[in-house]
Amino acid sequence: MSLIDFILHIDSHMVNIVNNFGLWTYLIMFIIIFIETGVVILPFLPGDSLIFAAMALAANPSYGLLPWLLFVIFLSAAVLGDSMNYEIGEHFGQFATENKYLSKLINKEHLHDAHLFFQKHGGKTIAIGRFIPLIRTFVPFVAGSGTMHYGTFLKFNFIGAFLWVTVCSIAGFLFGNIPAVQEHFSMIILGIILVSLIPVLITALKNRKKRA
Repeated sequence: MSLIDFILHIDSHMVNIVNNFGLWTYLIMFIIIFIETGVVILPFLPGDSLIFAAMALAANPSYGLLPWLLFVIFLSAAVLGDSMNYEIGEHFGQFATENKYLSKLINKEHLHDAHLFFQKHGGKTIAIGRFIPLIRTFVPFVAGSGTMHYGTFLKFNFIGAFLWVTVCSIAGFLFGNIPAVQEHFSMIILGIILVSLIPVLITALKNRKKRA
């Protein structure tokens, strides 16, 4: 099973996880969101789509998932993941980007985009970046390797995580079980990814025009 297949067919994979792992599903969900937000070299794991799909299953009583517990788990994983990413950036940021081995694991283009996004929006980047795949993994790393105080970071971290998890959870819970959505789930997930990448594309185009 490839990562792309897992993301595009995450609804069916989520059903398999729930059926095979039962209560361990909550821990699996926590780990995926925590790693996606907390490990700077793994920005490609599903975030928005995972929360959407999980809440869609939670809306169906037959799967036995508790929506409120999933919400708490996703929120905790997002806040703790970004906090760990901040600590990594604070203590190892310069070393990681300059080391000839570790630097190969960090996408320079996405890191550069995160820097530019941070310069433009300041502390709000922590909250805004939550809604942008790839960028959201690098933003706390940039904040930690810069001069942002942890107290300020934590405030925006919680606000961003709360808004992100709330929006994705409500969308999945309310719309995930609509027949039309279930029939075209892969296209909807792809649409979510593409729409959330629009700010990155706009920033990239502006930077290209400036360089030109």
